[in-house]
Amino acid sequence: MSHKRIPKRKAAIAAGGVAALGAAAILLPNANASQDGASDASAAPRTLKSTDASDLAAQLSNLLGDAFAGSYYDAGKQQLVVNVVPGDDNNVIIQAKKAGAAVREVDNSLAELKAGAQTLKRKATIPGTAWAVDPRTDKILVTADSTVTGAKWNRLESAVRGLGSGMATLKKSAGTFKTFVSGGDAIFGGGARCSLGFNVNASDGSPAFLTAGHCGVAAQQWSDSQNGQPIATVDQAVFPGNGDFALVKYDDPNTQAPSEVNVGGGQTVQIAQAADATVGQQVFRMGSTTGLHDGQVLGLDATVNYPEGTVTGLIQTDVCAEPGDSGGSLFTQDGLAVGLTSGGSGDCTSGGETFFQPVTTALQATGATLGAGGGQAGGGQAGGGQEQGAGQEQGAGQEQGAGQDQGAGLEPGGEQAGGGDAGAGAGAGDQAGAGDGSDTGDGMGAGGHAGAGGAEEGNSGLTETH
Repeated sequence: MSHKRIPKRKAAIAAGGVAALGAAAILLPNANASQDGASDASAAPRTLKSTDASDLAAQLSNLLGDAFAGSYYDAGKQQLVVNVVPGDDNNVIIQAKKAGAAVREVDNSLAELKAGAQTLKRKATIPGTAWAVDPRTDKILVTADSTVTGAKWNRLESAVRGLGSGMATLKKSAGTFKTFVSGGDAIFGGGARCSLGFNVNASDGSPAFLTAGHCGVAAQQWSDSQNGQPIATVDQAVFPGNGDFALVKYDDPNTQAPSEVNVGGGQTVQIAQAADATVGQQVFRMGSTTGLHDGQVLGLDATVNYPEGTVTGLIQTDVCAEPGDSGGSLFTQDGLAVGLTSGGSGDCTSGGETFFQPVTTALQATGATLGAGGGQAGGGQAGGGQEQGAGQEQGAGQEQGAGQDQGAGLEPGGEQAGGGDAGAGAGAGDQAGAGDGSDTGDGMGAGGHAGAGGAEEGNSGLTETH
């Protein structure tokens, strides 16, 4: 991917993204404008942008210690809601209010919820299941896909009941959990199609990009065109296990790798820095199969039991995705890199759950940085007047970034006409599908395929989103 080829790729992607963009709602740059409010302890909770709420949540987590029981962003009121287990010390409530949060007293501590999640890991690691802490209910949200039936369902239900009343909720998903190889700008390798997540600088300063780990273990070399010459080589990949991410280095050290997400129609969104997700936060996902879609963060530190193995530390959302979207970028309205598409259930017609690898964790693990000179802002370091990451060149080298062109066409809630085919899953025996991108293939499971063109539903259980 040389400097000369970039404009051509931009033109091709822009042309293909017009239809996807047409039905989306416009991202208004000032929709979440911050109004700091009063600073004294007696004042009402501050009105915050979701980014500022994420920063405040990280600060209060450190400040309140064991009394901190999670937090979430109330988008309607534009407030950070902090759960506290007060015990005998009411000072924690005073501290949280003084910091500008809305405070809610709850029964379950984070330690208890995490212990419950560990119990589920021991007793209910069943393909087709997932769980994450949901601070809005102060419980563990447990989800089972359509493959969890009979003895498997009984085992899961028993494990949830064993946690005790008030500790977890159990719900059934109509689809199947699978990986989605595809997303953002399409990349191709080993018969699989994935999406480029965000452009980064590797620890040695060379240009690289992040994508899903299940893509990185499926093929060593990747191209920006189907059956094209390789332009990048996998440097590190994790899947399954403690995440689903891969660092892929461009073969040409002079590759121009802008920090932006291509959202179609010639529009890009500049990516300033990386940030941790906040429950309740509005997020946008760009994928090469389905285009631009938005939704909310539902849970953090999610565990997903794919057919290929268990993945931990993910973000759970209600944003849709389909095969070919794997590795694609999850970002915010104001240009923060949040996640990489991993997998989930459903599709962009019926909806479903989708899980994402946190970008901050992937950067830390690989030693990569966003853009020229880095500038990652994980948990509590986003923004803050330090101009961290401002103007950083961190996007997906294939024109995937998030950006300064906010308001130029990102539409919350828009139905997108996914362009192109729903590529192949990244597992052994996967086949590259072709057609109109509307299939929900089997994702990355061995022998599965991420087909395109119809209303087929995958039957491989929990799968990644390639």
